[in-house]
Amino acid sequence: MLITCPYCGPRDAIEFTYQGDGNRERPDPASQDLDAWNDYVYGRLNPAGDHNEIWQHSGGCRMHMRVVRNTLTHAISSAVPARGDTHARAKRRGVKS
Repeated sequence: MLITCPYCGPRDAIEFTYQGDGNRERPDPASQDLDAWNDYVYGRLNPAGDHNEIWQHSGGCRMHMRVVRNTLTHAISSAVPARGDTHARAKRRGVKS
């Protein structure tokens, strides 16, 4: 599987580390709601089709990326830097996109 790093270009997947589901919402760090934290830590979806994921180019520039990967075919339709992700920033501010 090839992943196109926005900085380094196409690289083999062995250079990357999967960092988790890109759709999950972290509870407020000050929250003591055990159900919310349990769901965040242990609750996992297993979707078929396109899925938002976070990957790090650990064997290269070390950039964190937001990757859209099809879980059935492993085809990657996009890879953008996580830092400049306007969708994630708008979501944190409560703006619907």
